Amino acid sequence: MNRFISVGKILNFHGVQGEAKIGFSKNQQNFFLSLDKVFVKLDGEYKPLIISRSRINKTFAIVKFEGIDSINELLPFKGAILFVEEETIRENLDEDEFLIDELVGLDVVDNAGKKLGFIIGVSNNGATDLLSVKTMSKKVSFVPFVKAIVTDVDLKSKKVTINNLEGLLE
Repeated sequence: MNRFISVGKILNFHGVQGEAKIGFSKNQQNFFLSLDKVFVKLDGEYKPLIISRSRINKTFAIVKFEGIDSINELLPFKGAILFVEEETIRENLDEDEFLIDELVGLDVVDNAGKKLGFIIGVSNNGATDLLSVKTMSKKVSFVPFVKAIVTDVDLKSKKVTINNLEGLLE
């Protein structure tokens, strides 16, 4: 069974020809423009929408879907979350990129292997991704997801090794 991952949301219509204004994650313009198909979940099933053309306009995308040629045909999709198959995302990941759900729950250890906590989420501050780490003392700290600090991600061992700089956690 295919897994689907959200990549955007139909925010509104754009013009009268059935084009959609799409919101998507920061810094994902090239990935979004590379897509030729997305899915919407209707009545519990993922239905494909074929992209005939797309372009970036400021912080959102303008997308034309095949078979949707007017505002009235697009309106039922307003607010819909857009998905792609997980494999589509994996094909576009660089060697040091991961899906958020792969990281959440992993143990965080120092270079000596001492457990410091575990990852409860991932966010972005505009400059870099941040790992939200719940420490052993139950506090949440943000760890910049950069090579100088995060030295290893081992999905098989379910752990992330960090340089635990003074003051980084807690």
